[in-house]
Amino acid sequence: MAHRSKLSPVGAPTRGTTNPNRLRRVDRWITSAPATTRLLRAAGPPLVVDLGYGASPVTTVELARWLRRVRPDVRVLGLELDPARVAFAQPAASPPFLDFRRGGFELAGTRPVLVRAFNVLRQYAEDEVAGAWGLVLDSMAPGGLLVEGTCDEIGRLSTWVLVSAAGPVSLTLSMRLAGLEKPSTIAERLPKALIHRNVPGERVHALLMALDACWATAAPHQAFGVRSRWLETVRLLVARGWPVPDPRIRPGELTVPWSAVAPA
Repeated sequence: MAHRSKLSPVGAPTRGTTNPNRLRRVDRWITSAPATTRLLRAAGPPLVVDLGYGASPVTTVELARWLRRVRPDVRVLGLELDPARVAFAQPAASPPFLDFRRGGFELAGTRPVLVRAFNVLRQYAEDEVAGAWGLVLDSMAPGGLLVEGTCDEIGRLSTWVLVSAAGPVSLTLSMRLAGLEKPSTIAERLPKALIHRNVPGERVHALLMALDACWATAAPHQAFGVRSRWLETVRLLVARGWPVPDPRIRPGELTVPWSAVAPA
């Protein structure tokens, strides 16, 4: 049974919704975060899989463009369960540097160093997430990393988990600040592993409530621009004891260790 699962696509079809630039926030993070850039630079030439790219290959094409800033020789493979989606993507292919194939969590027998899986696990149950992560990571090259997350339809609200073979590493929240009423708006786009945990008594709920409180306290800084308000929000959050490993944050973006938000 285990051998056949390696040969046959594993997973459930997604809705396939996609839009240009929908995943720009996570792409920018992948090509600048220390853990992922170290991985890309160490491998040669690296293979990256975009798992479940949807009805259009546009976000896979965009991922390849971002990755080439780090490694010009990167190879990107888009995987989809639906043969019709794979066929539709073929005009965008440019083998061996960009290709599309039928596949799922088993990664079509490939051994990538990095996998991006966005809006793939939303239709799964929470207790299925760890198994899906495990299937992907078991198929990857040693030391490989999975970036799994979700976002809204046009990429204004986005969250993702960085996962290694040892387990989840970090959670990143990324939101468009212009017009943002409060940071906890992003709760509706939390990864499947956390979206049902936004309730009192859970760490991720405490983080979002603390962010809201700090955002409100930082309101006077709005006079100097939304970037200034965000930086003050994060400063206040750190002062409350929340771990923010990298102070060189982008406006609207925050990464915390998984231990800070792991389900109770």
